[in-house]
Amino acid sequence: MFFHVFLTTECNLECRYCFGEALEDMADAFGDFNVDYVLPKRISYDIEVLNSFCRRDPECVLIFYGGEPLLCVEEIKRIMDVVKAKHFIVQTNGVFLDRLEPAYVNRLSAILVSLDGDEALTDYYRGKGVYRKVVDNLKQIKRNGFKGEIIARMTVMEKTDIYKQVLWLLNNSEFPFTSVHWQLNAGFWSNDFQRRNFKEWSMENYNLGIRKLAKFWVDIMQEKGVVLRLYPFLGVAQSLLLGEERSPLRCGAGWINYAVQTDGHIIPCPSMWGMRDYYLGHISNTNPLKLAKITVGEPCTSCRIFGLCGGRCLYANITRRWKTEAYSLVCQTVENMTKAITEETPRIMEYIKDGKIKREDFEFMKYNGCEIIP
Repeated sequence: MFFHVFLTTECNLECRYCFGEALEDMADAFGDFNVDYVLPKRISYDIEVLNSFCRRDPECVLIFYGGEPLLCVEEIKRIMDVVKAKHFIVQTNGVFLDRLEPAYVNRLSAILVSLDGDEALTDYYRGKGVYRKVVDNLKQIKRNGFKGEIIARMTVMEKTDIYKQVLWLLNNSEFPFTSVHWQLNAGFWSNDFQRRNFKEWSMENYNLGIRKLAKFWVDIMQEKGVVLRLYPFLGVAQSLLLGEERSPLRCGAGWINYAVQTDGHIIPCPSMWGMRDYYLGHISNTNPLKLAKITVGEPCTSCRIFGLCGGRCLYANITRRWKTEAYSLVCQTVENMTKAITEETPRIMEYIKDGKIKREDFEFMKYNGCEIIP
């Protein structure tokens, strides 16, 4: 099982799509959901309790999460010293990566670092100087011996040219990434759709960029014999190659990937923090292998590509923050991406047959924090 461990609810940045939209959405009621808005700012349970919880699952993977988890360096070190987990992963904005000693950084299996593309775009969304600090930190951890996977995790919205920015992350001379994931900022807030340009951008920019990017991805297989780790493409292509007819929710939320709040309560998804109706137990008295399964419902389950998509987002499906007509535009982006990869699959299979690439090249650690469906 995978567990996102909230180390803190605090963050050192004020990003436009998180802090900024929260301010705009502040006055909006959260529907009929019973929400606890006052969780402890830092973990309030004993680390030994987390260790006992994790030891009941020999495949336990912990993903340090926040807020910004690297505000809690001492807690990270304590957990890594005490808790017997199969893997440790961190999802971070990267600004404080230099605060964690190499002895601990080098034990991480993967680092998901929040960069949205080039310096101008990242600093636009995240604040002036953020890109430079993060890249300098990444260079430093590589010099200090980090051998794990570094995944550039983009948050994508209307200022993003997905084709241009993904290629930039892959090809920039300063710190080229070998792994990239992106997530659409869509359906998380109730008031933002009306003040945004999501419809025009998604149809006239993002969807076209995804199709160009899919072609580029397969062109690289042909030209260089390399399967780039573009996570949204990687997960869908693997399912098509394996002939999987039914994929569960691809991020794993609610069935193999859960989150532990700062108070120790377990929830199906990190985005569902404080939603009391979905508390599934507490780490002090719950078996991690016997957690309740929470699944998506309509309209996802009746969708014709549900088997390939898996439902995209449990939080969005349950909370319905965007109206149906607005959220259908998000579904169109998913359909566009899956269609683009499906259309490229014959070429992929041809290159496998010719020996240019192997089926094993599409393997990856599932549920590591990359949602697959953006």
